[in-house]
Amino acid sequence: MAQNPTYAMWNRLAGKPVGKQLFSAAMCLRVPYFRTVLPSVRELRPGRCEVTSPKWWGVYNHIKTFHAIAACNLAEIAMGMLAEATVPTTHRWLPKGMTVEYVAKAETSLRAVAELPELPEFGDEGFELPVPVTITDTNGKTVVAATITIWVTKKK
Repeated sequence: MAQNPTYAMWNRLAGKPVGKQLFSAAMCLRVPYFRTVLPSVRELRPGRCEVTSPKWWGVYNHIKTFHAIAACNLAEIAMGMLAEATVPTTHRWLPKGMTVEYVAKAETSLRAVAELPELPEFGDEGFELPVPVTITDTNGKTVVAATITIWVTKKK
């Protein structure tokens, strides 16, 4: 089965020196809003994506912690890259909804992991696919728990 172009680019670049940085930069060129959190894709494969983001003044809120919506942006990056690596080229995906729990102050750089418990079957009927995303701080403490639901359909 053919790989999605995004996932194919990851596979070409990830093992090369500075390849992950080049991939992350290319991702931000394709989706410019992502660059607001300076994301770095660390791992990408069907069913799983890990992305990190540094704490810098561009993501600060009024108390100098990682802004809640910046954390949501990081969650969306992890989900989107997971979807790109998981959804076959015969199908397309669109975000449909997002639920978020802010469970602790985000006082450090963050790591978002989107991971599916199992890979779905991709048939002729459209379906909702909930993608869980956990965001942790540098101490491993969960600061945000999100579920982003995507709508997956066969391309016409």
